[in-house]
Amino acid sequence: MIFEALNFISEEINEYFRNKLKVKEDKVVLSAIVDHKGDTAVDGTNKIILTLINIEKENSFIRTQGITKIPVVASDPLQLNLYLMFSAYFSRGNYEESLRFISFILAFFQGKNVFNQQNSPALDHRIEKLIFDLQSYSQDQVNNIWASLGAKYMPSVVYKMRMLNIDDSIIREYRPTISNIDHDSSTGG
Repeated sequence: MIFEALNFISEEINEYFRNKLKVKEDKVVLSAIVDHKGDTAVDGTNKIILTLINIEKENSFIRTQGITKIPVVASDPLQLNLYLMFSAYFSRGNYEESLRFISFILAFFQGKNVFNQQNSPALDHRIEKLIFDLQSYSQDQVNNIWASLGAKYMPSVVYKMRMLNIDDSIIREYRPTISNIDHDSSTGG
């Protein structure tokens, strides 16, 4: 469900950019910022990189039963908050444009910070609702985040995406799609 939620939000923002800015290419890419060698993990430049930087268990959800409000012990779905960083990876000399695109990200979520089936039909039907809250960090915290990512600072903004539910009924085996069947003519098949 994590991939489905992040892929959904990147597609929503790309559609927003297509409508508002009349761009044809996708500007938001779902990616790590650097690869295992420490090199930039995104091909090309002039992109907004959407990166998952933390996963947090939501502890405020406690199911109760009856008048006594006794907590129920059951295998409820795991409720997660995801911390998402939107980083402006723009070419040298294009700093102004990177700031402009960070502003567009802020405007996007200011205009719509709750996504559900009613206002976002493309949202995976297994996701009830996604809520986005802008996060504020001190200079030291920002420095620590970038250091832990192993990257040099880029203009960026972090949002907390609240309440993604995970349970074992949504996990499916991954099987690649068969796109071509080769027949070996020497076996007659």
